[in-house]
Amino acid sequence: MSGSSGTVGGAIFSTKCDLHKLDVGPATEVVMTRDEGLQYYRTLQTIRRMELKADQLYKQKIIRGFCHLYDGQEACAVGIEAAINLSDHLITAYRAHGYTLTRGGTVKEIMAELTGRRGGIAKGKGGSMHMYCKHFYGGNGIVGAQVPLGAGVALACNYLGNKQLCVCLYGDGAANQGQIFETYNMAALWKLPVIFICENNRYGMGTSVERAAASTDYYKRGDYIPGLRVDGMDVLCVREATRFAADMCRAGKGPVLMELQTYRYHGHSMSDPGVSYRTREEIQEVRSKSDPISLLKDRMLSNNMASVEELKEIDVEVRKEIEDAAQFATTDPEPPLEELCNHIFHNDPPLEVRGTNPWTKLKSIS
Repeated sequence: MSGSSGTVGGAIFSTKCDLHKLDVGPATEVVMTRDEGLQYYRTLQTIRRMELKADQLYKQKIIRGFCHLYDGQEACAVGIEAAINLSDHLITAYRAHGYTLTRGGTVKEIMAELTGRRGGIAKGKGGSMHMYCKHFYGGNGIVGAQVPLGAGVALACNYLGNKQLCVCLYGDGAANQGQIFETYNMAALWKLPVIFICENNRYGMGTSVERAAASTDYYKRGDYIPGLRVDGMDVLCVREATRFAADMCRAGKGPVLMELQTYRYHGHSMSDPGVSYRTREEIQEVRSKSDPISLLKDRMLSNNMASVEELKEIDVEVRKEIEDAAQFATTDPEPPLEELCNHIFHNDPPLEVRGTNPWTKLKSIS
């Protein structure tokens, strides 16, 4: 996608989307207030710094197990959240730290979850891939499995008639799964208020999209479902496209399919150095030309929406918040063994759960 961003008469121009089965697309001349810009900048920076701190703690072996970082893709989470309500619903795959934050989790809760501590957002029992908060159904570890679940949430919205919608995210690596196409079919038949979003970061693990998919036009893959291809590095472009799709869903014209063209700076997970299937030069080029934080920063400075000093002040505040959260995440106690089986059920009387062998019993409390 090409197109530069500038301003005329106070309006800001965002990149035009590619359309499928749509006559008109999202607005390209948009308004962003100074407060909105500063808020987006703070959230983008918070996600970036949080992920870099997670990288550091992982290398120190303080965070262990699976850990999929979101740096580079921050504009997707921030842009989507700016266009929906907190009462709407969202479900994603296992690259979930950014969405946990935008949905209402705190940096402290996320970092403590990564280190497996009691103060974590899932009480230290979920880790990197399984974080949840109100109207956010996680982090899901099985590739593509969250898509039918998201359509189920949208079915519940329809059933309750509450004008809410579900944003259902998956990656280019999951886009060839059969269950996704089955879900498209049912969602279209029932006109569900669901926005299917493919975060195309160009690589499914170590396999480039060109090697994995006969068609890389993911926004057209819904066939009979209207689609949009969006610059996923531009927070305003993502916001406007999501707003457009959300309006369609609320008007009973769902589902909608969006492809966000984005990029991850880290490897697939912390066990992947990320340079065996792509060059360091490629990563550097994306960083220098399309970085979501730099794009927003340049836009705000060129429109006199903020000064360099103001943005630096935000950077300092964000760094301190991350350091404090990391301090908490490394000193908070781990959950005791007797809490291992708690919360299996939501509202049941206490029950016994079999341990690792038939003669050890653990207690589960709702």
